Amino acid sequence: MSNFNTSQIAIAMTIAGSDSGGGAGIQADLRTFAFHCVHGTSVLTCITAQNTQGVTRVDAMSPEAVTAQFEAVMIDMRVGAIKTGMLLNQEIIKTVAKKLVAFGFGNVVVDPVMVSRAGAQLLDDDAVKTMREQLVPLAAIATPNRYEAQILADMEINTLEDMQTAAQKIYKLGARSVLVKGGGMIGGLKAIDVWFDGDRFEVLQTEVIDTAHTHGTGCTLSAAIAANLALGKPRFQAVQDAKNYVTEALKHSLAIGKGQGPIGHFFPLL
Repeated sequence: MSNFNTSQIAIAMTIAGSDSGGGAGIQADLRTFAFHCVHGTSVLTCITAQNTQGVTRVDAMSPEAVTAQFEAVMIDMRVGAIKTGMLLNQEIIKTVAKKLVAFGFGNVVVDPVMVSRAGAQLLDDDAVKTMREQLVPLAAIATPNRYEAQILADMEINTLEDMQTAAQKIYKLGARSVLVKGGGMIGGLKAIDVWFDGDRFEVLQTEVIDTAHTHGTGCTLSAAIAANLALGKPRFQAVQDAKNYVTEALKHSLAIGKGQGPIGHFFPLL
């Protein structure tokens, strides 16, 4: 019988939307937490009707419902890290930022879900402004993709040097560290992410995995970072380990459905 003390298990929270197809959002985050042996809690911000072919409907939760979920968990459990994903609108972004401040919680991974990897803007301009001014400054780690980094840093990003400059600019917004993801870049930069924490730059490069089934990659990366933070790892180590996990999950991506399938969160069991 195991001597593992379950009362000491790490706990993480995801604040994000539901993906009915199970590839991204809350579903991907909770699977990622479980993989890391971290107990996952959740605050649902919206419900989507989607599958591997696309999204057909989105229903937002009320700010009051978001607040109630957050408070219910935080007053009862010892949450070690939080990640934010799709927050959908300005009111929910304001609500989440307000509650993080009220609880004095700083171990937050902000995945600023504003623009898809293909470049489609997912939030309106007012919501983007609120994300930039109220939520990103609360981040222990912000993880924008290329297009989100362009908006946050107010610049075009085409080169490695651009990624580094953008990381510096986003850091100046208040985030304690920034990971600019290269998934939306072209050529060799596609497998490169840039880290900046105010003291040093790091260029993190992984192998390019040839798969069309990449749904949920960004959600999974930020969730894995949060899981590692909840386990007590330093920020940069949490990012390195999370990237390794996502790379393996991409190698075992799931060709399910008629469109773009998800990555294989449970690859050791395959």
